[in-house]
Amino acid sequence: MLPISSQKSFSFLRAMAGLLLLSVLAACQSSPQPPSPIATTAPSPSIAGQVDEEQGVTFAFEPFTGAPGNIADELSEFIGEEARKQGITLVRRVGASASYRVNGFLAATGQPSNGTVFYVFDIVDGSGKRLKRISGTEATGGASGDPWQSVSSGTLSRIANRSMVEIKAWLNR
Repeated sequence: MLPISSQKSFSFLRAMAGLLLLSVLAACQSSPQPPSPIATTAPSPSIAGQVDEEQGVTFAFEPFTGAPGNIADELSEFIGEEARKQGITLVRRVGASASYRVNGFLAATGQPSNGTVFYVFDIVDGSGKRLKRISGTEATGGASGDPWQSVSSGTLSRIANRSMVEIKAWLNR
């Protein structure tokens, strides 16, 4: 067992690593975007030729990067439920055509008293150009060891809800 000062240093380093990961992802932006929900006069994305006449605008979520399989599976279920509530059509077949693809990145940090999940969802068009970035953090309970152990269904549900609400607002702007 590590001394208390070493445990605190290790927890601090893990938290800094999570923040560094988000900084790197944010640096990958092709152009700066204002934080939501600031209104902009930017034109709506063109989806000409990308809309299925029967289904309308569709989204395909790619496999999440950074989350363990069980967390990714549960988050996918919550995203599906929230998409239905928001009237957003998801394409669930691997490789199926969709108006937009969504790339998700997740990281978790924690210590015995508290933790945080960091999430980033990039909405890209058919050419891979990012059109919208959704990002945020969600507090979790504490856990010793793996910070993903403290991620509850409620945490994942809130991430799904916030993400789908932002996608819906982006579509309706």
